[in-house]
Amino acid sequence: MNNLIQTISVIALPLLFAITLHEAAHAYAAKYFGDPTAYMQGRMSLNPAKHIDPMGTILIPLLLYFSTGGAFMFGYAKPVPVNFGGLRQPKRDMAWVALAGPAANIVMAIGWMLALIGLAATGAEKGDFFAMMAQYGIRINLVLFALNLFPLPPLDGGRILFSVLPHKYAFKLAKIEPYGFFIVLALMLIPFGDQRLLYAFWMDPLINAGYAALQWLATPLWALVH
Repeated sequence: MNNLIQTISVIALPLLFAITLHEAAHAYAAKYFGDPTAYMQGRMSLNPAKHIDPMGTILIPLLLYFSTGGAFMFGYAKPVPVNFGGLRQPKRDMAWVALAGPAANIVMAIGWMLALIGLAATGAEKGDFFAMMAQYGIRINLVLFALNLFPLPPLDGGRILFSVLPHKYAFKLAKIEPYGFFIVLALMLIPFGDQRLLYAFWMDPLINAGYAALQWLATPLWALVH
C-alpha cells in the first residue's frame, strides 16, 4: 500500500502539469490566432481544476497504469473549446492551435530533464522521490506528445493533417472524427507481438526519438554533473 501511495504521489504532479499546460497552450494559441472562445470560458489558465476531467484525467490513467504494470496509459482532459471559424485563417491556423499542445509537452519534458540534472548535481539518486518525479515527468510528457500527434481526429495530429490536406481530402478526414476516439482505443488494445499495435508502430518510435533528442541536448550538462 505504501508503494502504491508513493507511486501515485510521484505521478500526480507531472500528470497534472502535463495536461494543464497542454490544454492552456491550445487556449493561448487559439486566442493568439483570433478565437477568444477558450479565453472567455476561463480555459487559458494554469489552474488544473479548469482542465481536469475526473474520469479521463485521474481515474482511467491510474487504473490503466497499475493494471498493466506501467506498460499502458491513456487519459484525456476536458477539450479546450475552439471556434475554428473564428481563427483569422481557419484552415492554416488550426494546425498551429493543434500543435501548441504537443509543443508544450516537449517544453515540459525538457524542463523535467533539466530538473533531473539539477537534482543529480546535488547528489540525488535515481530512486529518490523528486528524481523519480522528474523521470515520470519526462515519460508522461513524451507519451502525451506522441499520442496527441497521431494523425486522426479528434487528436491534435488529426487537426494538423486536416490543415495540410487539400480541402477534398480534409473534409473526408473530418468525417472520421466521431469514431476517432474508438479507433485510437482499439489500436491501443490490439496486441502486436508483446506490444500493442499503436505503441509498436507509432508511440514507441516517437517516444524513443524524444528520449534520444533530450539525451543529446542534455549531454553537455550531464558531463558537467559527472
